[in-house]
Amino acid sequence: MSKLIAQAPALANRLAAQASPKLQTFWKYAKVELAPPTLADIPEIRAGISRLLAAARTARWKEVPVREAWLNSLVTIEVLCWFYVGECIGKRHIVGYDV
Repeated sequence: MSKLIAQAPALANRLAAQASPKLQTFWKYAKVELAPPTLADIPEIRAGISRLLAAARTARWKEVPVREAWLNSLVTIEVLCWFYVGECIGKRHIVGYDV
């Protein structure tokens, strides 16, 4: 047991050295992807929504390649799962509300 405890600082240093580049990459993308939208982004968001509605009206969604449709399905499933997790956290129960 004492041998294991003696190796702990070396193991922690090695773990920190290996994790550092991956954490830097994570933070680089997190600063961009997880930031809330700014006021400058609002026109782009409106344009994207109007393009989406136009595509729905003209049935352009039928011409989507299989790969893109699969990725869209995965994103939709992810959003639904996060919604369900948020609901469970909010009501503090898996099923039903505590009345």
